[in-house]
Formats: sequence, structure tokens, C-alpha cells
Amino acid sequence: MDLKSALTMMTRFLVLLCLTVGAFLTVLPALTKEPVTVVYIVRHAEKDLTPGLADPALTSAGEARALALRKQLQRRRPAALFTTDTKRTRSTLAPLAQATKLTPEVYDARQPAALAERIRREHAGEPVVVVGHSNTLLPLIEALGAKSPISEIKDSEYHYLFEVRIPASGAAVAKVSSYGAH
Repeated sequence: MDLKSALTMMTRFLVLLCLTVGAFLTVLPALTKEPVTVVYIVRHAEKDLTPGLADPALTSAGEARALALRKQLQRRRPAALFTTDTKRTRSTLAPLAQATKLTPEVYDARQPAALAERIRREHAGEPVVVVGHSNTLLPLIEALGAKSPISEIKDSEYHYLFEVRIPASGAAVAKVSSYGAH
């Protein structure tokens, strides 16, 4: 083999090597990225405030908010849906459940640590949605290991959409936004 052929072969090898390394470096961040569990948490939508109702249904405003929740979270492709066992929480989640073809799982809102552990164990690296009550959302955020971004949820507030991001390692972080009319 003459010098010119050897240099041509060496040049081709170096070009191929650079292309291979470049392709690997492009894919590497996706391969090394830690999975993040994302938990979307909302209070049930507006309920019927008629005195004496043991398990009130949603109002028309609540039904509209439930549709807004579907629109907001359907594209997140949740892997699981969790609800307490009341009409208002089940109805808030119903449009999203129908759109995703997922069956909502009932949880005990008085046991936020149990739900947090279940989400970490069964849905690591996946998005999930939880519907609860004004007095149960903030304890759940804390049970998931994040600091709550607000100090209280008033009885008249239904618009909060909490997003808790739980990395495979490191601290969980919660942020809050709004959905639907408010």
C-alpha cells in the first residue's frame, strides 16, 4: 500500500470515528438523564354547597373545570389516576379517565405517606394525577418530599394545579399553577 492510499484510508477512518463519536454524544444526554416522577395534584372541582349533603356532586362550574383538567393533563399521558372515594373527586377525574382510558384508583386521603410511597414504588419515572380535597393536598405534597409552594387552600379556591417533580436522586420540588376559570 502506498502512502497516498494509507492517508486516504486513515482520513476515512478519522471521519467515520468523528461521526460515530458525534452521534454518541448526541444520544448520551438522553441515556444518562435520570427518570423523574411527576405528580399532578388538584383539589376536586366546585361542589354543590347545599347544606346537609353528605356527598355533594359537582356544580356546572365544577363540571367545566373537570373538562379543563382533562384538556390540561391529557397530553401529559398519565400512567395512573388517584382519587378519594367521593362523588366530587371521582367526577373531577372522570373526563380525564375517559380520555386516557385509565381506571381511577381510590386512595385514603388521611394516609398521604402511604399514597406517596405507592407512587414512588409503582410509578417511578411516570406522570400520575391525584385528586383530593383542600385539607389533604398540602400534606400530600410534603409526603412526596417537597415544600408546599403555598401555605393554605381556602374553601373557595379550586383552581390550583400542583406539579411535584421527584427525581430518582435529590430533592422533590413542587410548583403551582392554575387551570380552568378562577
